[in-house]
Parts: sequence; structure tokens; C-alpha cells
Amino acid sequence: ICGIDEGALQLANGTLVVLDGSLGSLRRNPGAEDLEKAHERIRRQTAKREEQDLAASKLAMTADGHRIEVVANIRNAQEAREAVAAGAEGVGLLRSEFLFDDRDTAPSEDEQAAEYCAVAEALGRERPLVIRTLDAGGDKPLSYMPLPKEDNPFLGLRGVRVSLDRPDIFRTQLRAILRAAPIGNLHVMFPMVAAIEEVRAARKILLEEAGDRADSVKVGVMIEVPAAALIAEQLAREVDFFSIGTNDLTQYTLAMDRGHPKLAKKADALHPAVLRLIGMTVEGAHMHGKWVGVCGGIASDAMAVPVLAGLGVDELSVSIPAVGSVKAQLARVTMDEARKLAADVLRLGTAAEVRALLAPYAE
Repeated sequence: ICGIDEGALQLANGTLVVLDGSLGSLRRNPGAEDLEKAHERIRRQTAKREEQDLAASKLAMTADGHRIEVVANIRNAQEAREAVAAGAEGVGLLRSEFLFDDRDTAPSEDEQAAEYCAVAEALGRERPLVIRTLDAGGDKPLSYMPLPKEDNPFLGLRGVRVSLDRPDIFRTQLRAILRAAPIGNLHVMFPMVAAIEEVRAARKILLEEAGDRADSVKVGVMIEVPAAALIAEQLAREVDFFSIGTNDLTQYTLAMDRGHPKLAKKADALHPAVLRLIGMTVEGAHMHGKWVGVCGGIASDAMAVPVLAGLGVDELSVSIPAVGSVKAQLARVTMDEARKLAADVLRLGTAAEVRALLAPYAE
């Protein structure tokens, strides 16, 4: 809905509208029939929330017993506790930027370690904790780490490129992360990888800092660039897991800035091109026995969950409020149904066609 036309800002105060987050639509001055349909959907959704609350406490799996982990995207230890309470089976994305934002100097190793250890303690040894290393650059500048002026920051120093460009900050962060290894089930993930050389360079630095703790840490990369998806099979030889960041993958695949006021609505992660790249990533990873998660916004979208399951995704990392709804959605579909659905959508040509096919799953 955030991608709606700016004409919505011209609506007079007091105008009656029906706002549909699932379909991304705003209908002004609805008639009696439209209002009744909206109220009926609200009633159905209220009933579904009770079902979701029950599902949240169970292990996530499809109707025929296929296991797909449902974990959470978080920022800090408080959110880790909220995620566990909501039924999350771990953390698929800890955004470490929260430690680096809104300050004049980089956080110290001790300061970072205290936060990472607090998250690990909140999760316990049995739940996975995936910590993404600093994802700066592009739309996420840091005042104390000035980057050269770039005509197109989204195609410049971002993610792991910044870390490799500033190994001092990178090594400090890795040492801090590694201090959480004895406490939790630690996974380290490098963002914005586009080349195998970047993975090897980042992993080399990690192993140097880890020393004899290297075997206790799993290493993964985010698949956010089409190039990474296209060489997924080769990348899978270098790492232990993938996590697909569908927000950036979508904007790079479709060449549409997801924050652009006129294009955001068209930058749809359910575009068949994006879904094909997800499928290619899963196929490449599974050839080497590696698991694949999705941590982008699409993972929290109940409409998309059956397709992601059908594409073979092993883990869904979702917003904390979505944990119950995603688990409940998985429990409604069999893998045969999900695989057929995935095959069907990959034959389509537009995101609108995909959404029309998946509409029954949005209810």
C-alpha cells in the first residue's frame, strides 16, 4: 500500500475508504456491497487470528509434515525475547546496523559483543542465530564512515564491499560476533554478495579472527543481487547457507528503486523473474546440501508462503507479528499443492497474474 499513487494525498478529510493491505489498494467512497465485503473479510481475519495464535506455539510444517523453519527478523535482545514469545524458532536475521546507526563513532568490540551475547542468551543454545554483518552504504550512510560521492550509491560500495574496504571496522565486528559463539547457535552472514571473490575474502578474514573457534560458526551469504542467484551452485561450495533478501533482489532484478514514489508499487517481489531467481538459488544450494532461507518482506506475506514452500525454501525469516500467520499458512498446504502452485506461477509473465492466482491464499 505504501506504493499507492500520490493522488491519495488529495483525498478530502472524512472521505470513506476501504484500505486493503493484501491487495495494495485503496477504494474511496465504497458502495454498500463493497462495505459488506470488507466487513466480511474483517470477520474472517479475526477468526483466523485465533487459528494463528494456536499455530504459533507449534513447530512449523506443511499439512503433510514437511518441515520449514519459521524464524524472525530482529534488531536487538528485546526483540529476540518478543520473537521467542511469539513462537519464532530462532532468528534468521539480526540486523547489526542498530549498533552503528545514530552515533558519531563506531561501536567498540565490547559494546557490540555485549549486544550479540544478550541476543544469544535470549535465544538459548538450541535456536539458530543468524547475525548479518554491517550492511552500510547505498541508502544506509554512516556519518563516521564517509564513503566517496557516487553517482549511483546502490551500485557502489554497499554491504560486504564496505566491510572489505574498511577491514578495521570489519575485524572488530567479527571479533565481537564470535564472542557469542559459546553462548548460542551462531551463524555469520555477509550481505550484498555479488562475486565469489568477495565471499572468499570475507571468509578468510572471519577464519583469521575465529582461530580455533572456526568450526563452531556457520558462514552464509545474502542473495540480493541477480548475479549471486545465477551462480548459486558455485557459491554454495563456499558457504554453509543462503538467505535471500527479496527486497533488494527485487529492485536489482527489475531495475526499480523500491523507495521510488512512482515505481515502488511495481517493484513487486512476486514478479515471476524474482521467483525464478529464488528457485535457481534453492536448486543451486540443494545440489551441495546447503539450506536456503528467505528474510525479505515476501517471507511475511501469507499469499507468498505456499509458493516459497513449493520452490523448496527451507526457512522463512519473518517479522515478529507474522510468525503465527506464516506457520498457520504452511499448515494449510501440502507440498504437492505448493510445488504445483510454484510451477504454475513460474509459467506466468507478470506480477499481477501471479497475485491473481495467489489471491485465495491472501484471505
